[in-house]
Amino acid sequence: MTTERLPEYRVKARNTSTSSENKIHDDAVARAYGFRGGLVPGVTLYAYMTHPLVEAFGAAWLERGTAAVKFVTPVLDGEELTVSGTITGRDVKGVTATLVASTAASGECATLSATLPAGSPVPVNLELYPAAPLPAERPAATRARLDSLAVLGTPVNTYDEARAAEYLEKVNDALGLYRGGGARVHPGFFLDQANRALDRNVTMSPWIHVGSAVRHLGGARVGETLATRGRVRSLFEKKGREFVELDLVIVAGERARLAAHVLHTAIYRLPPP
Repeated sequence: MTTERLPEYRVKARNTSTSSENKIHDDAVARAYGFRGGLVPGVTLYAYMTHPLVEAFGAAWLERGTAAVKFVTPVLDGEELTVSGTITGRDVKGVTATLVASTAASGECATLSATLPAGSPVPVNLELYPAAPLPAERPAATRARLDSLAVLGTPVNTYDEARAAEYLEKVNDALGLYRGGGARVHPGFFLDQANRALDRNVTMSPWIHVGSAVRHLGGARVGETLATRGRVRSLFEKKGREFVELDLVIVAGERARLAAHVLHTAIYRLPPP
């Protein structure tokens, strides 16, 4: 069987969060924790990795595709990132693919498994994801505090033409589906909002996004307001690092139409440097 390759994508990685509250993106702080420098955000790496999928599958993947991404090795600002992938299967259920992002300095930095199902996505029960106000004052992220959050406060953001232009420039994506009439919301922005569901509810620094599983449930279009609802799904510890997994849905528009379902995992507390 001939290997079917996805379009290769090369991009100069950009640390899009140098001014962030999260100081893992600051060179000095990141080096204190043993990294080579400030980390390019995982959500930005994910945005880069979706480029070959959207180039190959178009709007269909934005509407019903899935992705499970894991970040393996940090990427630094200015490094050239190569995203390559192959289609691993085609059958009546749909298409499966795997992608790898790599740099010359570190080799494999992130992996992504994707599908384009043949049928419509299975919806989630929106009643299980009530909206809630964001806290007036964010408490520090502790295991006890996160464990007590039955419902996360809901970040709300409008992805209008100005926001779209700003975001597309930030992630350096020139694909036409994200521009013009009927333009789509970039899938990387969904994970950006997943981050907001965490850091708008508690304070953390430094912290690291380590992976996400995404199911598109229709996607969203430029001009729509996005709300990210959810809850803490699990808390666990590995080698002194404290992890949190969020179970989130992103809804679009005034009628709260389902756009995406995200399981979002982060290290909210690192061992002292």
